[in-house]
Amino acid sequence: MLRDAGCKQRVIVHCCTVGAVADEMLKNIKADRPLVMAGSLLHDIGRSVDNGIMHAIVGSEMIGKMGFPAELVEIVKKHTGAGLDEADVEELGLPPGDYMPRTIEEKVVAHADNLVSDNLVVGHRHAVEKLRNKGAFRGADRMESLHWELSKLYGMDLDVISDIIGESPKLKWISR
Repeated sequence: MLRDAGCKQRVIVHCCTVGAVADEMLKNIKADRPLVMAGSLLHDIGRSVDNGIMHAIVGSEMIGKMGFPAELVEIVKKHTGAGLDEADVEELGLPPGDYMPRTIEEKVVAHADNLVSDNLVVGHRHAVEKLRNKGAFRGADRMESLHWELSKLYGMDLDVISDIIGESPKLKWISR
């Protein structure tokens, strides 16, 4: 689907890597596995059209037009960082709406994405520091909080995932 939508191979590998991280998270976090995996694999489908902040909105609209469930549409829409609050939405010029992950499935996909930089599994501080360096302090604080919320559910610091599956995990869904 990503290829058919026009996503580049780099985006496809990224989405599959996010899927591998989410798959590991789901070993200890109770959530709707098919929904999380679909969200992980399709979260960046909007990058086939837009590589900026609008990619999540574009992707959610694409998924909606394809007839996918509203829960999947919301995962794609809310996957950016640890969500975007009202001030972020206004500052970024996004259409008014709720961009905060609220369900466990939305949170797992958003944070699995945070733990992947390009196509490498990284610790959460990598993404937190990127936000801080951009001056996105509220977002960095939300990401830190989300990390520890999900780490508690997982039973240990999620930063161990790179040790468990590797920095560049073998992907089930594609060959590199």
